[in-house]
Amino acid sequence: MSSPRKGGRHTPAFILLFLAENPSYGSGLLKKMESALPFCLVDSAGLYRALQNLEKDGAVSGSWETPDSGGPKKIYRITPAGAALLAELAKDIERRQENFRVFLEHWNKVSPKEPGQESS
Repeated sequence: MSSPRKGGRHTPAFILLFLAENPSYGSGLLKKMESALPFCLVDSAGLYRALQNLEKDGAVSGSWETPDSGGPKKIYRITPAGAALLAELAKDIERRQENFRVFLEHWNKVSPKEPGQESS
């Protein structure tokens, strides 16, 4: 069996969520994900691929800005289509969370216990 893939399947959901809070540059989004998520599974390449796909699908819009110092940066904003997609993703995550809860309940019944512990 292969190991979990790098990137995480919910990267677009987190991008949309954080953009719903505030427009951001890609690097700012990555920093937000790294600080907010207990297990951030995305790297910069994966984040920018996801942003590119979300922009292509009309869920985010990007515009170039030139800050006072440094080169131009692309700032991303969630669109109305992105807000609708975010609501769908939130419902999907709620359903998955219930499935994970059931999984963990069953796992706790069958999981190997440390020596000296009895199963419940």
